[in-house]
Amino acid sequence: MNKSLQRSRRGHSTGPSQTPAPTCSSFVAPQSALSPNTAPAGGPNPAGEVDMRLAGPLRIVVLVLSVGLTWILVSILFGRPGSGFPRIQQLFASPENSVTAEPRARKYKCGLPQPCPEEHLAFRMVSGAANVIGPKICLEDKMLMSSVKDNVGRGLNVALVNDVNDLLKFIRPLHEGTLVFVASYDDPATKMNEETRKLFSDLGSKNVKDLAFRDSWVFVGAKGVQNKSPFEQHVKNSRHTNKYEGWPEALEMEGCIPRRTTAS
Repeated sequence: MNKSLQRSRRGHSTGPSQTPAPTCSSFVAPQSALSPNTAPAGGPNPAGEVDMRLAGPLRIVVLVLSVGLTWILVSILFGRPGSGFPRIQQLFASPENSVTAEPRARKYKCGLPQPCPEEHLAFRMVSGAANVIGPKICLEDKMLMSSVKDNVGRGLNVALVNDVNDLLKFIRPLHEGTLVFVASYDDPATKMNEETRKLFSDLGSKNVKDLAFRDSWVFVGAKGVQNKSPFEQHVKNSRHTNKYEGWPEALEMEGCIPRRTTAS
């Protein structure tokens, strides 16, 4: 019996004790170690809460911007006079509420800004620009000479109230008091001789004696004037001051000429 007990003890004794084999298990981080945007399973989603909190202010901002843009567009289209698109405003404005536009400055005979006094003739003259744009002569709102009328040319363009002929032919026999309108184009002086200069001087010109190649000149004179005419402009051709290449600037002159008074 003692032997069997000993054997039984020996059977349970298998030698030195061994360390139990390790077991594998998953590691779960504590709640404090989770990222702020990570929610435990089945719990609320913090990111969704953030989105919901931002959605409200964003909607308000979008609404304010939409209202502001709408107001700007409405004020442009239908706002105060002079703003936005006046043609569109006129389409939608009622006749009684429409604002009348400021009237344009009135132009008088020959485009003068003011009317001439009684017994005066309104005139406007423009010399030719280089050799490209022809001169214009207007008297009492009637265009006497212009490129449109195709009755201008290079040199001296002379308009008379009564006659139109070759220069010397119709200047020599002018009647007393006949008005003479002269506007240069390209070159007024090359073909002038002393007799021509004297005739214009007798008509009241003070600058004709100095007229030279490609000068600009406008002049209004009359047969039988006692003094020099106040209606004359002259610009010398100079490469230092020319507005165009080889030509000075065009001249423009306008005014009111007193009619000739006849003795009763």
